[in-house]
Amino acid sequence: MEQLYDLIILGSGCAGLTAGIYAGRAQLRTLILESGAVGGQAATTNEIGNYPGVPDADGPELMQRMLSQAESFGAEFRMAAVERACLAGERKRIETSAGVFEARAVILATGAVPKKLGFEGEEEFRGRGVGYCATCDGFFFQDKDIFVVGGGNSAAEEALYLTRFGKRVIVLVRKGAFRCERSTAQKVLSHPKIEVRFHTELVRVYGDGTLKGAEMKNNQTGETTVYTVPEADGLFGVFVFVGYQPASAPFRGQVEMDEAGYIRTNEKLETSLPGVYAAGDVRPKELRQLVTATADGAIAATQAQAYLSRERGRRKAACAKPPCPLSC
Repeated sequence: MEQLYDLIILGSGCAGLTAGIYAGRAQLRTLILESGAVGGQAATTNEIGNYPGVPDADGPELMQRMLSQAESFGAEFRMAAVERACLAGERKRIETSAGVFEARAVILATGAVPKKLGFEGEEEFRGRGVGYCATCDGFFFQDKDIFVVGGGNSAAEEALYLTRFGKRVIVLVRKGAFRCERSTAQKVLSHPKIEVRFHTELVRVYGDGTLKGAEMKNNQTGETTVYTVPEADGLFGVFVFVGYQPASAPFRGQVEMDEAGYIRTNEKLETSLPGVYAAGDVRPKELRQLVTATADGAIAATQAQAYLSRERGRRKAACAKPPCPLSC
């Protein structure tokens, strides 16, 4: 039998958990659904240095504290994968691996997942030397060479993090400069264990079960460089940080999206469907950071509360004129 909630939040990243805190405080019957790790991308970063008031935050710990805070206000949390979402109409229906749930409002906070780069050997060695989460896999390359591909904030920050494991971190940047905050770029460029190669692209990786070599190309000169793992090391690691793609596939064709699949919203975070909101990295944004995701979650939950209040008044007025036309 379907369970009816005031609000269902899909995703337990910073946006979803903040929405859960605000919704719980507003005494909405709230359900947070998550198919992966609690905390989303923030849970894959051990060191967070720019979250206001929490210097040197630990990502997984911070996200667990947010979840506990949401639950303390009455929000429910369940691990479940969304199999089908029907978002139109007064009652939104979410079919999941843990059952069917319904709500009068929904917040889509499913975030975004790391993009693949497409170099030869990427899929073959995924999880066997090629990774996308330094926090998850960095430990496996203790005292080994580690390559980091990318020139944005994520690549720079994760390169710094990986220096605690690797004997050397080699950063491959396709362009001639970093695209991250200047202070972070300076830390990378001045770090004694980091070597930065600009105008360099990873062409392929290869090996015999584990990574044994890599081929890189200078996109200005066309020169090719081959890296062979030292015999004493036995293996090396490659971490790819080249952006994200929105986890919005279950909602395609229901809410308006841009060309890349990000869910369009207005300033109230309303989507093209009444009672459906989007928050965090699943929508188009200029800055994808915890602080902006937190703001999104707060706005979306507040607007959902206002929508539910209006709808409650409308149903009450309709039911006052017998026979009641609504299935409340």
